[in-house]
Amino acid sequence: MPRSVIKGGTVVTSTEQMLSDVLIDDEKIAALAAPDSHDWEAGADKVIDATGKYVIPGGIDVHTHMELPFGGTKAADTFETGTRAAAWGGTTTIIDFAVQAKEQNLMDGFEAWMGKADGNCAIDYGFHLIVGDVTDQSLKEMDIAFDEGVTSFKMFMAYPGVFYSTDGEIFRAMQKATENGSTIMMHAENGIAIDVLVEQALARGDTDPIYHGLTRPPILEGEATHRAIKLAELAGCPIYIVHMSATEALLELTMARDDGQNAFGETCPQYLFLSLDDLGNGYEGAKFVCSPPMRDRAEEHQEALWKGLATNDLQIVSTDHCPFCWGDHPEFGTQKQLGRDSFASIPNGLPGVENRMELIYHGGVHEGRLGLNRYVEVTSTTPAKMFGLYPQKGTIAVGSDADVVVFDPDEVHTLSAETHHMWVDYSCYEGLEITGKVETVLSRGKTIIEDGAYHGSAGDGRYLRRGTNQYLI
Repeated sequence: MPRSVIKGGTVVTSTEQMLSDVLIDDEKIAALAAPDSHDWEAGADKVIDATGKYVIPGGIDVHTHMELPFGGTKAADTFETGTRAAAWGGTTTIIDFAVQAKEQNLMDGFEAWMGKADGNCAIDYGFHLIVGDVTDQSLKEMDIAFDEGVTSFKMFMAYPGVFYSTDGEIFRAMQKATENGSTIMMHAENGIAIDVLVEQALARGDTDPIYHGLTRPPILEGEATHRAIKLAELAGCPIYIVHMSATEALLELTMARDDGQNAFGETCPQYLFLSLDDLGNGYEGAKFVCSPPMRDRAEEHQEALWKGLATNDLQIVSTDHCPFCWGDHPEFGTQKQLGRDSFASIPNGLPGVENRMELIYHGGVHEGRLGLNRYVEVTSTTPAKMFGLYPQKGTIAVGSDADVVVFDPDEVHTLSAETHHMWVDYSCYEGLEITGKVETVLSRGKTIIEDGAYHGSAGDGRYLRRGTNQYLI
């Protein structure tokens, strides 16, 4: 591995900002030193000039769905295309979701997703496991998965007949998580009530995409979040609420944390930048269908979510990247148009893995909602600590993996499907002008993005065996 020097930049971690050069050797950060205090360049194979730029830890996206089967199709990004796009956007680690289907062993899902990812990823990767069928066998296999470095398990209060688990099944899995030290991740929406609202909407002839949002109201996210947190409190396990979108849910999380419970949460860029109005543009609204949906009174919810990120009531920004194509994709065709006759048939999911780091910088740091250290914390450091990867990942420190991003805080550019690298034919942020751009990306010391070109390859990424949540009280 070449010996590299990043010189002249401002190194930013979750706690520090300092003008410092960075020496990289053998995939690791070997040293940090003040400029002009060393002779590293003389022995370096590569020198990267970061003058006037930020040098930050590579982003960690702990919620992606590459190649996820859904509604008779599957997410358009493969592990190869999706992780390459992530790299373009400054993300150097993903944690994807392996899926246990009904009547399948839990470890069968893990092995299937390991097979999909092996030799294809541009960046390092790990897995959570979706527990889709709670049985005595799958509960035993949670221990086996834990030994393989899977220390978090996702469950669903939504999607009856697909991923949905009853409160009793959820509670049993939470008891197992308490035994082995893992974290339960929860999709918190009341799927039973939602199905009633969907049935009633379709009976009225309300089939447009906007009704996807209207039949999944915030109160049902708040109710499910409350229920999940209370079940976790009873079981004594850590609970992590995924893709939080609404003030009602955030209030439940905040109260639990104020009471000292090991309760955590994430939000996603779509809930910080988009609204129910985006679903209301006729059938074009199908592009924005995801669950939970974007919200009405969006400014109220967005203000609360940004405040939650600033005050640590929310800990992480992930993407829930799960793209489905709109137009005539060469392989997948018109996926989002599968629901032309019914919003209930629109594949749920949005593209976003490439945009997260730049969007959160723009909306957070540039627009004054987050400090620079907090930005690094919610996009890299906390994800690493929450999911057992720190200090290997999530910081710039001697001995850590050399996952490093050189970030230009001043470059103004426009997001568009014409220029993104995700394998999907539209952007949720088409035409949005933002400030702050990823310039250079290193993954374990290898420069994979530089000078507007990709220099990595499939198979550069390695599987990460993860430890346990480092935030437990």
